[in-house]
Amino acid sequence: MDYDEECSIVLELSEKDPFFDKKKKLLQSKGFSPKERIYLKSCSKPGWMNATVEVLLQIARIIQLNELELYFAEDDVCASVEFYSSRNELEALNSIVLFTDISLSICSDLHTNLLQRLRQTILDLISDFGDKNSVKGTVEKEHRCDQEEGLIEWGENNGVTTQLKIAYIEGAGRGAIARKDLKVGDIALEIPVSIIISEELLRETDMYGILKEIDGISSETILLLWSMKEKYNCDSKFKIYFDTLPEKFNTGLSFSIEAITMLDGTLLLEEIMQARQHLHAQYDELFPVLSNNFPDIFPPELYTWEKFLWACELWYTNSMKIMYSDGKLRTCLIPIAGFLNHSLCPHVLHYGKVDPATNSLKFCLSRPCRYGEECCLSYGSFSSSHLLTFYGFLPQGDNPYDVIPLDIDDSDVDSIEDIPVSSWTTHMVRGTWLSKNHNIFYYGLPSPLLDNLRRSRSPMLRTKTFLQGSLETELEVLDNLKNIFDDMMHCMDEIDLDDRENCSWDENLAMDFKNLQRRIAHSVSTSCQTGMEMLKNELYKCMAEDIQG
Repeated sequence: MDYDEECSIVLELSEKDPFFDKKKKLLQSKGFSPKERIYLKSCSKPGWMNATVEVLLQIARIIQLNELELYFAEDDVCASVEFYSSRNELEALNSIVLFTDISLSICSDLHTNLLQRLRQTILDLISDFGDKNSVKGTVEKEHRCDQEEGLIEWGENNGVTTQLKIAYIEGAGRGAIARKDLKVGDIALEIPVSIIISEELLRETDMYGILKEIDGISSETILLLWSMKEKYNCDSKFKIYFDTLPEKFNTGLSFSIEAITMLDGTLLLEEIMQARQHLHAQYDELFPVLSNNFPDIFPPELYTWEKFLWACELWYTNSMKIMYSDGKLRTCLIPIAGFLNHSLCPHVLHYGKVDPATNSLKFCLSRPCRYGEECCLSYGSFSSSHLLTFYGFLPQGDNPYDVIPLDIDDSDVDSIEDIPVSSWTTHMVRGTWLSKNHNIFYYGLPSPLLDNLRRSRSPMLRTKTFLQGSLETELEVLDNLKNIFDDMMHCMDEIDLDDRENCSWDENLAMDFKNLQRRIAHSVSTSCQTGMEMLKNELYKCMAEDIQG
């Protein structure tokens, strides 16, 4: 912030950003530098605030891109991209709010009104964005939550402060809804470290003393084994918490053979099978050896495979990675916080760091949550396959992290002259309906993938030109890509939906996921076909000009 009559804001891309070079290139393609100064004018033309905010947002969006979003970001100056993901948009908007808050605390009176106007404009954008992009959950009022409310009362007696209550949400099970209107920055839930279940609780137990001597056993596994026994401990400090946990979590790890078979033709089938095999191998390494050697600490009846799988699903669905004040990252169970459901447009973006001043974990809002509205957080930028396998649900709405990875070898593509080899080592596609650029040379497909395929076919040829050679290469690239996804759809037989009502929960989830994968593959194939038609028209024009010449 400059302290003259005309103040300015400097947005700078950190050189420590792991994707600094890629983001710098993207910023430059939009006409910005990695360190950009934006002037705030207190008396200017009408609309200057909206214009200024738009510039701030364009830069902030790029700075806040994660790796997957960056892969799909258009790198052409002609592509006017205004949206990358709900996560990115909320991060960008909140980063500007944070900056204005810091600036307001140190600025002179001369600039206070200007910054307050800027802050309110951003807050209005956050509110509007949430209204337009969130999926509202419907509360099932006939369901009582006496046990869950008992847990909240226990939490409040142990230092928890909350603006939330528990309710059943249609199609989502239990969730947390706001007791009153909450605004950006409000603390919806605050949990003291004293009731967070982490490795620290186990250090004085006999179980910990035995398990820590086993080579290669992780703190997460120790916690998992502790929770298997603690669930049945009538004297446990956390008994009321364990009593609220479901007897079955219904994740992809519990899929029946029938449901798994429905996933044939998708990568998820193999992912679930591998995950189950890994857990079985882990269990077999521990039992029955531990129960035979220490039957008092590991009673055989409490350490069956079924109870082990339940504990695995508990930690997959409810655990959070928490950064403690000592700088250590720990995997924890957090009573009450586990009721908050995932959303692609969450109210809470950041919740993983203990506040050293209060020794508590705070769940602060990144967008408003009205009275009676479900308050959601983000479990992470996960694909639907990950959410299904480890959490047992598919998110509502278009998930921008739903990708189909492609096995493409870059090793044979050489760097020639000023056309460097792509710095992306993995390639993927997602639903082309998420792209705003379906013009020729883009087709709604990711540029890194297309550039790689172009170079592999014609490394010496200049691409994205309307010359005959370039157009013919484009046709070959799209034809090859279309064949790949046509074959993929052929392998994923369409599922008959006539008898859905009589299907089990896992069969319905499997069908929904497979249909989603088919939809993505179909969109890529359709975009390739549309692109090929555009290219043929341009090639016809090009050849006609050559004949006339």
